[in-house]
Amino acid sequence: MIRRTVVLFLAALLPLLAGAGQAQATGYRYWSFWERDGGAWTYATQGPSLARPSDGDVQGFRFSVSEDSADAAKPRGTADFAAICAGTPPRDGEKRVALVIDFGTPADAPAGETPPAGRTACARVSPDATTADALAAVAKPLRYDTSALLCAIAGYPEKGCGEQVSGENAPAPGEKDTPNPSGSSDSSDSSGSSDGGPSLGLVAGIAVVVLLGAAATWQVRRRG
Repeated sequence: MIRRTVVLFLAALLPLLAGAGQAQATGYRYWSFWERDGGAWTYATQGPSLARPSDGDVQGFRFSVSEDSADAAKPRGTADFAAICAGTPPRDGEKRVALVIDFGTPADAPAGETPPAGRTACARVSPDATTADALAAVAKPLRYDTSALLCAIAGYPEKGCGEQVSGENAPAPGEKDTPNPSGSSDSSDSSGSSDGGPSLGLVAGIAVVVLLGAAATWQVRRRG
């Protein structure tokens, strides 16, 4: 009976320990593209070079580290089209696109770089212009890679483009919208290893399983 109970306990515990090792998922550092629908941001279904906003639309960009679109941080700020384009009157033959550009937090920044303050801009472009055209009109220099992935807005970041960031170096969910008080881009956790190996928690959990197994064996032999 004791042996069966211990076996069931270990079977339930092992998946939890495996999950602890998988929690350090890999993310990517990149510019995400958003569209505002009323007061809510929606992850864009097209890239900025394909999207063709209408006059009065609000588009947003956010630099951050995330695993995928569901995990991506949204642009911050509440300014709407009326506020952003208040000083840009309409003009025949052109459209106005409001842009919100959020350079992210120090925790998201590549090593050695500091994110500029976020900004808004009203781009006045031709009626058939894409979001990329609108962005180029107000936030140069832009940088793209060979696959047309947007790498930098207004020169930030200076290098890198959609690179992978290990789970140990990626900002925690609560850090996405909270600047690092120290301004440091090093967000490594002292409780984990720095070489990509198993975390201290995972090693300790495995040790507990081994000890429990040894204790169970001892109990069975003793009762036998």
